[in-house]
Amino acid sequence: MDSTDPHATPTPATQAGREGLEALLSRPGKALIGLDFDGTLAPIVPDPEQARAHPEAVPALAALAPKVAAVAVVTGRPAGVAVRHGGFAGVPGLEHLVVLGHYGAERWDAVTGEVTAPAPHPGVAAVRAELPGLLDRAGAWQGTWIEEKGGRAVAVHTRRAADPQAAYEALREPLAGLAARHGLVVEPGRLVLELRPPGMDKGVALSEYAREIGAGSVLYAGDDLGDLAAFTAVDKLRSAGVPGLLVCSGSDEVTELRDRADLVVDGPPGLVHLLATLAAHMH
Repeated sequence: MDSTDPHATPTPATQAGREGLEALLSRPGKALIGLDFDGTLAPIVPDPEQARAHPEAVPALAALAPKVAAVAVVTGRPAGVAVRHGGFAGVPGLEHLVVLGHYGAERWDAVTGEVTAPAPHPGVAAVRAELPGLLDRAGAWQGTWIEEKGGRAVAVHTRRAADPQAAYEALREPLAGLAARHGLVVEPGRLVLELRPPGMDKGVALSEYAREIGAGSVLYAGDDLGDLAAFTAVDKLRSAGVPGLLVCSGSDEVTELRDRADLVVDGPPGLVHLLATLAAHMH
């Protein structure tokens, strides 16, 4: 961002990013704004149940959403949980908002206020039943946190362990084996390992929704390893002639995302400022 003018639009570091930003601003009615939730719209906290959207996120989205084709929050969380933690329901101006939960397996639409979803994968319940014993055998029970994701996925967090990184590394192999036995895959993240059904990721969710609405340009902002698939989806859209802008909600924990981004912002406060700035420059 230009530090001399807090209201100036940013300058992406890449030519593709600059073309993406120009397309977003010049034809906002065709733009899709895709956003991760945790670490992007909401600060990362030790207990995921306490995560809440940045206080300025909803006002920024309410200013932006009416000017674009759609805003899609793409998250591994259940759609309803992201809606509650984000404070998205019943907000004037957010009629163009959808939440693609469980990597797109669920959808909440602001217009109807309803969640639509297929039946859960049976392997998730089986994995959940076995997890306590596995964590105990791995000696990693102390300080770990099991997050339920509405019967559609389950995640093991190590951020509260005495040595979070050591616990994370110790669990990677046993959790991969557990997931494989029940037809699931492991999605690694920032001190979290998520076990979920294969075939859906943020890239699939984003590209399918972009195709559904006929997006003419796409911005995607994320902060974690799970967002790399969405970055790849934007790259593929660019190759097909749809301009795109890749934004990293800055984190030293996930350098891969930062290195691939066209633009790096300073976490959720920086992302919210970017959204407000874009809204101010769209007509």
